[in-house]
Amino acid sequence: MLDAATAEREGEMEHLEKRVEDHYTTTGLLARIDAALAEMGVSGGDPDSLKPIDEFHTGGLEATEALLTQLEITPQTRVLDIGAGLGGTARHIVHRYGAHVTGVDLTHSFVDVAKALNERVRYSAAITMIQGSALDLPVAGGSFDLAVMLHVGMNIEDKPRLMAEVARVLRPGGTFALFDVMRDGADNNLVFPLPWSEAAGTSFVDHPLAYRTAGEGAGLEHVAQRGRRDFTLHYFARVFEAMEQNGPAPLGIHLLMRETAREKLQNYVANVEAHRIAPVEMIFRKPG
Repeated sequence: MLDAATAEREGEMEHLEKRVEDHYTTTGLLARIDAALAEMGVSGGDPDSLKPIDEFHTGGLEATEALLTQLEITPQTRVLDIGAGLGGTARHIVHRYGAHVTGVDLTHSFVDVAKALNERVRYSAAITMIQGSALDLPVAGGSFDLAVMLHVGMNIEDKPRLMAEVARVLRPGGTFALFDVMRDGADNNLVFPLPWSEAAGTSFVDHPLAYRTAGEGAGLEHVAQRGRRDFTLHYFARVFEAMEQNGPAPLGIHLLMRETAREKLQNYVANVEAHRIAPVEMIFRKPG
């Protein structure tokens, strides 16, 4: 039985996670994706046709590959994608490397859509999607060679518990690669709304040192780190230029952010320009 203090903390965590899930939940998402695909004249049965909505993080596929190429992934690698969203990163890993991926995401509707998209591209056998929390991963300990996490930690307050869960599920010698938006200075006054949060109550952006400290506290070795601020600004300059010239594409992450998509992205870039935040890659390894 949980003691009173622990029970209270667990209750607070569940309440917070419900608010985070509510932020990302959007009804009719699969139907909107289908409508966009129809407008584009494609079926969605080819993994490449889903790329515009696959990568709900800074830099899209370009950033995904920039992280993954630093890792050793083979068809035998057992991969865990924490905060897998619609399954885009998982599908890319299957397509590019042939590895099996287990994806965990907090948002029920994302998991449902991911399963439907995986089935369409015939990846259901290669990707297992599970609804669950990054702070209580619904997978066995010591069962993965690699864990990846892209733009998830901004919604997680308890970084030490996150890192402890990652350390638990990795095999000895396993790797954890993350790509998160982190603090980039002393100014904590973020402009909202942002892609991951409407307001400060569900935004837990922290400094890189907090990630490193949490990882090392969980027994993980910090082996690499790279800031991606300049890449981010150049990437969004291209995005905004394309939007000005052609308007939003039928299929894209604006389907997830809906009417406030432009405002959220503009606020995000403004915060990066002001040195409040910037995306950072980090790689950890579990000794063994």
